Amino acid sequence: MVRVVRTPTGDVHVDATGRLAGRGAYVCPEPDCVNRAVRDGRLAGVLEQPLPDGLLDALREAAARDATPRAPVVRRVSLRQVQEAGRAEPGTTEHAGRGGARSDRSERRETEGSS
Repeated sequence: MVRVVRTPTGDVHVDATGRLAGRGAYVCPEPDCVNRAVRDGRLAGVLEQPLPDGLLDALREAAARDATPRAPVVRRVSLRQVQEAGRAEPGTTEHAGRGGARSDRSERRETEGSS
């Protein structure tokens, strides 16, 4: 995300550090998001200030710099949730720990003892 800030003096800047004092707004770094935020007046409305002429170019430049690949968002899911959703792959429950599926070793013991 790219931060744009209206400083206490009323100036509007792209905040590359994320630490400038003032009223801030975050814009998605996608070119469509940047264009929409400026074109529709959303950014000016959030900052409660008209945008200066050079801000769109500065915002596009900052968005291009910010377009580095990011790690995917990961959500913690329990094994039970995966199993209930039917997405568990064979063999993924083998090392589930307490309350999980039995290992191959315990299955071998049962088959050897039943002869």
